[in-house]
Amino acid sequence: MDHTGTMTRHEQEALTGPASGLRRRVWCRGPGCGRELTDAESRRRGYGEECDPDYRTTTPAHEVDQETLPGL
Repeated sequence: MDHTGTMTRHEQEALTGPASGLRRRVWCRGPGCGRELTDAESRRRGYGEECDPDYRTTTPAHEVDQETLPGL
């Protein structure tokens, strides 16, 4: 900067954080894994689906039609 506080032609302003619009990269915390996580739920939890200590289902609940029992 010159004496007036303006940037001179050959100076660059320091970056203070990630560029706007880019998301932070997150890696799996599973033992020996370290893969980059892309799924929103995996990124939030910090584990990939295979390494997650809490079981997660990826399929919705399935209900089976049943006949009513006679006499009830």
